[in-house]
Amino acid sequence: MKVKTILVSQPEPKMENSPYSKLIDKEKVKVDFRPFIHVEGVDAKTVRQQKIDLNDFTAIVLTSRNAVDHFFRIADEMRFKVPDSMKYFCQSEAVAYYLQKYVVYRKRKIYVGKRLFTDLVPLIKKYKDEKFLLPSSDVLKPDVPDTLDSLNINWKRAIFYKTVISDLSDLRNVYYDILVFFSPSGIESLLQNFPDFDQKETRIAVFGNSTVDAATDAGLRIDIKAPTPETPSMTMALQKYIMSVNK
Repeated sequence: MKVKTILVSQPEPKMENSPYSKLIDKEKVKVDFRPFIHVEGVDAKTVRQQKIDLNDFTAIVLTSRNAVDHFFRIADEMRFKVPDSMKYFCQSEAVAYYLQKYVVYRKRKIYVGKRLFTDLVPLIKKYKDEKFLLPSSDVLKPDVPDTLDSLNINWKRAIFYKTVISDLSDLRNVYYDILVFFSPSGIESLLQNFPDFDQKETRIAVFGNSTVDAATDAGLRIDIKAPTPETPSMTMALQKYIMSVNK
């Protein structure tokens, strides 16, 4: 079965020359983007119920852009003026760069990991006497709290936003050759929106071991996996597959 249409269960990339643009141009396929999950902020009252007082913390651990947005949103709702002395530990350069939306970068104490959460460990150890706040979603990879616990530091998690399944009912009678997933939540959304989903000839592409496990547990046939040594990105995995079936 040749591939002509792909649905990616994420928002459309904002950059003009994204890898998907190149895939579309090179393989002449149609790629649509639709978030299967979205994020909704919780209110300040809900945060207070978690016994969170922003005055208690001297450092913020930021794992995503959502964490950045919702930390400053909650600070604003609580009328908390974030002190200039606050330290920011950002999981990646992308998160640190995004922080500039809220703070003057060169005037703040910002520490940046390379990509993985564990990359932050040496930086956090260096400032182990700080009081760390981890703003997060209700869905959090267990390695994050496990890593922080292993460091014997003073830290607390606060749920500032929630991962919510999107309404996809308008897609009920729309069919794609490939569905692309990046998280177990995306698989969960598919099954909640379409409990009678019958895969048939639809190819499933998954990124990451936890997504592979979720798709397998759901009884889905996985046709495309990433990352692999040969195809470290999803677009590379898609291109390799499309080239093999569209000959």
